[in-house]
Amino acid sequence: MNQVAIANSISHTAHLGQYRRDGVTPYINHPIAVAAKVRHLGELYEAAALLHDVPEDSNISAADLINAGVDLEVVTAVITLTKIKGVSYDDYLISVKANPIARRVKVADMIHNLSESPTDKQIAKYGKGLSFLID
Repeated sequence: MNQVAIANSISHTAHLGQYRRDGVTPYINHPIAVAAKVRHLGELYEAAALLHDVPEDSNISAADLINAGVDLEVVTAVITLTKIKGVSYDDYLISVKANPIARRVKVADMIHNLSESPTDKQIAKYGKGLSFLID
């Protein structure tokens, strides 16, 4: 099974019953949209995009991803993208920027989030993040 198929299956399971901020849109639509934005970069990027919110939004761990056959490079990017309590946003962005897969996935993630009626606070946050990651 290829990385995208494995990631797609895990992501669908992890986000089952979850919804976007509007309470109507199935959450899985978000990682699918982010994956579409990085698909041209290759299967590792697409798989990481599909999984980018899984550890944060479910009880699926890095070990679970590895045991499911997810490539270590993808798992590393996904863990890099996972926010950790107590880590500042600036430090988080520095870490993301240092990982090529995480960096491209995070840019695609922010762009997709900005396309869905973001709050003023989100616009400011993602604007700062995009400026740092793209520079």
